[in-house]
Amino acid sequence: MKMRQSLAQLEQEFRHETQLDRSRRESLRRHAVVRSRRRTHERRKKRSSLRYWVLVLSLIATAVVVAIAMFETLNYLLA
Repeated sequence: MKMRQSLAQLEQEFRHETQLDRSRRESLRRHAVVRSRRRTHERRKKRSSLRYWVLVLSLIATAVVVAIAMFETLNYLLA
């Protein structure tokens, strides 16, 4: 009788440990997914910020080059 009770108790503990292990693994997986999404979002944000500043600088450089070319042409035509 005592052996059967002990075996049943071991099986119950095994099931409980298995359930805890599954929930632990699922929790770790969820945390990994959240971290991955957060890193992806941060990388995307950083890239878009960099692209924005490259666009702004290229527009300013274009405006400066066009202004210099326009004044040089005007100077050449008036001289």
